[in-house]
Amino acid sequence: MDLGLMGKVVLITGGATGIGKASALSFLKEGCQVAICGRTKAKIDSAVQEFKDQGYDVIGGAADAGNSAEITTFANKVGQEYGKIDVWINNAGIYPQRTVLDITEEEWDETFRINVKSVFIGTRIAAGFMKKQGKGVILNASSFASILPSAGSSAYAATKAAISSFTRTSAAELAPFHIRVVAYIPGMIRSEMTEPIIATKSKFLTEQIALNRLGEPEDIADTLVFLASDSARYITGNSIEISGGKFCVQNPMYSW
Repeated sequence: MDLGLMGKVVLITGGATGIGKASALSFLKEGCQVAICGRTKAKIDSAVQEFKDQGYDVIGGAADAGNSAEITTFANKVGQEYGKIDVWINNAGIYPQRTVLDITEEEWDETFRINVKSVFIGTRIAAGFMKKQGKGVILNASSFASILPSAGSSAYAATKAAISSFTRTSAAELAPFHIRVVAYIPGMIRSEMTEPIIATKSKFLTEQIALNRLGEPEDIADTLVFLASDSARYITGNSIEISGGKFCVQNPMYSW
């Protein structure tokens, strides 16, 4: 693709693995300058080295997206290095599998801190950079669980529903500054986070999808590149489903 993103600065939280890492590579291929952060330094360092081996320079840093001080420090580092931030992707998240009766208050709070508070913090920081520039794009990781939650993961589903709602209000509030805000809704995507459930329920999960295959991180990444570009200039305040037609009908396997 060539969507006119050459030279744009893209910051991705949770950028060391899965969708975040694939997105970083897709933006790099478009000629963007990319910065990634995550809570685990070893994973960040590994991803940065992998990109370097492919001929790309990436800023990487250990930063907890749900910690205001850490993510602010990282964002300021990126701003000082590149002079701006054009695209901010709130991708960091966790996926606890606990029932309402099993999950602890600490686990519930941590899920909201990492999945929701990080989006709030990231949006405010990103808006600070983008208001000065008079333009920007913020992309938030929601989930199919925001549309149809699964029993056994109530905290996760609640956080993703909150993100979809927050995306709508923040899009309206930031529109006067020409900042677009869009949430993306992945279906079942192969990643470190989903590996345990896919390992035991692959056939069951695939049969829910009209395209009859699980998604790959690249399926999301390429869509995010489009959403960040001016080709998507009239898209804001909504959530874009990228699920291969998951439950688009009650019987997705009918035509197969």
